[in-house]
Amino acid sequence: MVAGSLRLAGYWMGEGLKPATSSNPLGYFETVEINDINEALLRPVVEQLAGKPVSKWAIPHPRLEKDQHWLACLPPRVEVTAIPGIEDRIRQAVATQPYCFKDPRFCYTLPVWKPMLAPDTVFVCVFREPGRTVHSMLKDAQEQPYLRSVCLNPWYAWQVWIHMYDRVVRDLRRRGRWLFLHCDSVVHGRGLGRLSRFLEAPVDWDFPRPSLQRASETRPIPRAALILYWKMRLLSFMPA
Repeated sequence: MVAGSLRLAGYWMGEGLKPATSSNPLGYFETVEINDINEALLRPVVEQLAGKPVSKWAIPHPRLEKDQHWLACLPPRVEVTAIPGIEDRIRQAVATQPYCFKDPRFCYTLPVWKPMLAPDTVFVCVFREPGRTVHSMLKDAQEQPYLRSVCLNPWYAWQVWIHMYDRVVRDLRRRGRWLFLHCDSVVHGRGLGRLSRFLEAPVDWDFPRPSLQRASETRPIPRAALILYWKMRLLSFMPA
């Protein structure tokens, strides 16, 4: 939704944008090459984690295949590092400016990208209630053919949400300029105004569709997820 609102603002989003699906009927605004670079960076790390516990609850990390690494769950001590040839691909990807790239895998791979990014690159973190995201992940695992090999359960999905956003809040936001946007604030307009001012770029006010929001999730929220969510809510009210 946020990337789509910037699709007419003159940003290079890359070639080969992923087509729309039932999960995102207006499109993902993610380019295949960006996804593939981040997949390549995460693959050797996830191979080492497969079958090992990802939390104190001893939830095992699943084996992930192509295009599934947005479901990676990296413990805080595990870092992603560059692999041979990847820096040239990143430099080529960011050669056309200004750019706007979206990929949840950036929660883990952004440190590898940072040295190649333009000095004035800024970052936007979009979030919503964790239960809604977990509900969406579980629904995708049931509906999307490319995810059928992943045995995704609610306990693991919660850990994915916690570990990815924790990276952003605990570490990444301290390096560079960040804007935190709650999904609902974008739907109702206030968030798009903040985005436009932050980027000094025009936004498409008509792009967000409230009717496309997925239903809320009523199951109990783990304490770690709740604390992290309210930290981001606080950050979303602070000047970027």
